[in-house]
Amino acid sequence: MSSDKPLPFIYQFGAGAVAGVSEILVMYPLDVVKTRVQLQQGKGVGEEFYNGMMDCFRKIIKNEGPSRLYRGIAAPIMMEAPKRATKFAANESWGKFYRNLFGIAKMDQKLSILTGASAGATEAFVVVPFELVKIRMQDRASAGKYSGIIDCVTKTIKAEGPLALYNGLESTLWRHILWNSGYFGCIYQVKAQLPQADAKSQQIRNDLISGSIGGTIGTVLNTPMDVVKSRIQNSPKIAGSIPKYNWAWPALGTVFREEGFGALYKGFVPKVLRLGPGGGILLVVFTGVMDFFRKMRGEA
Repeated sequence: MSSDKPLPFIYQFGAGAVAGVSEILVMYPLDVVKTRVQLQQGKGVGEEFYNGMMDCFRKIIKNEGPSRLYRGIAAPIMMEAPKRATKFAANESWGKFYRNLFGIAKMDQKLSILTGASAGATEAFVVVPFELVKIRMQDRASAGKYSGIIDCVTKTIKAEGPLALYNGLESTLWRHILWNSGYFGCIYQVKAQLPQADAKSQQIRNDLISGSIGGTIGTVLNTPMDVVKSRIQNSPKIAGSIPKYNWAWPALGTVFREEGFGALYKGFVPKVLRLGPGGGILLVVFTGVMDFFRKMRGEA
């Protein structure tokens, strides 16, 4: 996104991988806290109930040790290379497709939102199995059930069948469509309002500001679907029974009806603290790596 001229896919893949892994290493503990809070149903007391982000942090460290904040990180790290590569490469590809389709020479905000939504849908198909494994590894109730990622995958397939790895595909599609449309749409609009970058430091500033705002808006838009997705993916398929949380929009209604509107934004604080700045980190690192590749190819 640092230049109008796209690089070949392998460079998009490499830059997306570096950006994604950088972001996940810095921000992952917030994702663990977010998932724990989202999986809570109703109200409770005691060490197994979390009253908020800081309470969750404190109880995880006190009762399970600091390393638990990185439990399940292998799945998202393995996921980040294809996920972030798909995010940025698909956004570029869909942008080119829609510009040709509508006969538009340059991107505008409406087109940025459309390409972001399309890139999000594309990205969702890549991430669903990784997300399911991550959710189940992060859940406190599953702490002793799985010894690691391979064990989680093996037991899930054995108990529920191979298609169980794609539980929550529909809700994941909605989650990524909403986040990416907000993210890329905001990046375009915010960058248009910022002073033109005449130096590398100013470019980093613009990327960090626009990416952070984009990440924040995307998070506001998609958190209800993220709550629903976590519930769906943490509900094992049992033959002859219908899961309480099955399809995205009915599940959204179930959570709202039983727990109130606030439940749809469970885990919002750690999520926005991760994906707000995380969106800025993604854009800064991705742009920086792409600029490095262009220099390496003699195109800068």
